[in-house]
Formats: sequence, structure tokens, C-alpha cells
Amino acid sequence: MEDSNIIALFFTRNEDAIKHTDETYGRRLYHLAESIVKNGQDAEESVSDTYMKAWDTIPPQRPQHFFAYLAKICRNFALKKLDWKKAAKRNVEVISLTEEMELCIPDQSRDREIEARELGMILDRFLRTLTPENQMVFLRRYWYADTIAEIAARYGISESAVLMRLNRTRTKLGTYLKKEGINV
Repeated sequence: MEDSNIIALFFTRNEDAIKHTDETYGRRLYHLAESIVKNGQDAEESVSDTYMKAWDTIPPQRPQHFFAYLAKICRNFALKKLDWKKAAKRNVEVISLTEEMELCIPDQSRDREIEARELGMILDRFLRTLTPENQMVFLRRYWYADTIAEIAARYGISESAVLMRLNRTRTKLGTYLKKEGINV
């Protein structure tokens, strides 16, 4: 079913909206959540919470990019669940991803000048400067939290090639942010 039709079901408060959303995007949302929480039941809960949040926010929201809207919600639920379950003992993979990105993106708690939305727009512009392949490698790692091995298998390249692309992209991102006036 088309996204616009599913969104129309949400607007008419038709419960079939959830069913069609699950049929269309359930598997992708589950994979996203599972790659973060590493637990099937927690991933299912995150996806279920995503549907509930979508039900509560559409209307008044009318997302232009429905899957991106759902993925953002799902990712946030999965990260919250991970924080809650692991509290002091965070997942090593997520810590590693955070540390890698801290080298490029300023800590927002220290530098409140840049709003999260503005930083998002800058990151979006940066991603558009990359080749489609490098965009996807970057997003698979830092948005979907795929492992290096999963990215290598997905794109048929070696793990060292993935690491090299990510390192170069982070360096480019740091340079890009400085050019935009953001001190890293």
C-alpha cells in the first residue's frame, strides 16, 4: 500500500493503518531495532511502541517521508530501551559508535549554540556531498548501527575497505563542520 494511503488511514483513525504499516515496514523497523538492542523481544517492543507513537502523532503530523519518520521513532525507542536495560553497562558497539562520532560532532551539552535541528540539516547537506556508496556505508554504520562485517557483506567489500571509507568520511565530516563554522 502507498505511504499516502496509509497516512490517510491514520488521519481517518482507521486501525488498519497499523496493519498496513506493519506489512509495509515492519520487517525493516524490526531489523533496525534489533541491530541496536540485540534482542528480539526488545526489538518487537520498540516496533510496537513505534506504531503507538505514530498513531498518537498522525494527525497532526503528516510525514513527507513515512519510513524515515517511523525509523526515527523506532531508533529512539530502541536506544531508550538499550539505555534502560544496560544502564551503567552500555553496549560496547554503541559506545564505540558514539566515540567515533564524538571526534566529528561537538558535544551538544557543552555547545548549545547549535540546535539539534540545525546540526541535522548540516549533516544532511554533508551526506549529499558523498557518493551514494559512501552515503549508504555511513548511514548503515551510524544510523542503523550495522557492524563492520554486516556492511562489508551487504556491499560486497572487505571489512578494511569499510573501515577506510568510514575513517575518510569522518575526516571529511570534521572538515565540513569546520567550514560550516562548527568547532569540533
